[in-house]
Amino acid sequence: MNTSSLSRRQFTLGAAAAATLAALPAAEPVRKRKHKLGFDNFAVRAMKWNARQLIDYSEKLGCDSLFITDFGPLEGKHDDTALAEVRKYGADKGITIELGSWSICPTAKRFKKDWGTAEEHLALGLRMSKAIGSKAFRVILGGQEDRSTDGGIEARIADTVKVLKSQRSRALDTGVKVAVENHAGDMQAWELKELVESAGKDYVGVNFDSGNAAWTLEDPLASLETLAPYVLTTSLRDDMLWESANGVTVQWTAMGEGCVDLPAFFDHFERHCPGVTVHIETISGFSKEFPLWKPDLWKIFPKAKAADLARFLALAKRGKKIEPFKAPAGADRAKAEQDYQRGEIERSIKYCREVLGLGLRAPKNNA
Repeated sequence: MNTSSLSRRQFTLGAAAAATLAALPAAEPVRKRKHKLGFDNFAVRAMKWNARQLIDYSEKLGCDSLFITDFGPLEGKHDDTALAEVRKYGADKGITIELGSWSICPTAKRFKKDWGTAEEHLALGLRMSKAIGSKAFRVILGGQEDRSTDGGIEARIADTVKVLKSQRSRALDTGVKVAVENHAGDMQAWELKELVESAGKDYVGVNFDSGNAAWTLEDPLASLETLAPYVLTTSLRDDMLWESANGVTVQWTAMGEGCVDLPAFFDHFERHCPGVTVHIETISGFSKEFPLWKPDLWKIFPKAKAADLARFLALAKRGKKIEPFKAPAGADRAKAEQDYQRGEIERSIKYCREVLGLGLRAPKNNA
């Protein structure tokens, strides 16, 4: 073999490749969106971390914010002094904290008396939110099962509005707004909008959950278009939808791994939700079918809007079936679940930062 000839040939090919690359247009830098980026602690629920451990993980991922959406990570320390210490621990690491809890609808199936009456629960959350530095306190009404209760979702909305109004002066005094989430198929966007306006926009807004929007037969972007003026904070993830035997099946995914038009979603979000933090709440690995072709479904969605349903179906046509999460054979189930949840949130944060331009700072080190 003539090695000198081979060497010249390699040089020639290399030079040609370099010239070709040089002629290609440079990749456009990611356009930065001026929104803080963080995650909802439910995304890593299998870790069972306390507040400080969650803050440490937030710092590791290069997040700006942490959304603690239940009181569990606070380990029963609900006094102002303990909460101020958690706030300082986060601030020292560059992490702001937002706080949330569960149902404040006393007639919802998911309501629990763990924190007293609905009014006492809301009062507690407002006080705790002020102490920990959260400008909003996230709550829920309930779930899709409440649409089938006596009086339907309208009655549950009325009961929730009554509780909210009972704490209006407290909310205004603390400077903390109540962020009601569209949760687990309970309210469609227009219904949540009516709840906020009935209670009062001066102290009530929305925690927008893009995954839950698909559980009320809505394209998340269409849902955002309705609720954007009221959004105070977020719990976001991607969705994969596909046509199935009885209608449409939905599976939540990591960001960028579903069929939602995320660039369009965040273009709208950037224009209409300025300054609102983006929190990612990946709850992936399982699917739920919505039997559109069976009459019983429409008993709980009697006022669903045709335009919204059309966009939901169009989104499903863009998607494809994906398999649910399954722990590898022989693996420790708990450990596999932890690894899976961390993988989902870490890929999501990376996608949000590198593709969508979200977040105000870079990660401290590799996650």
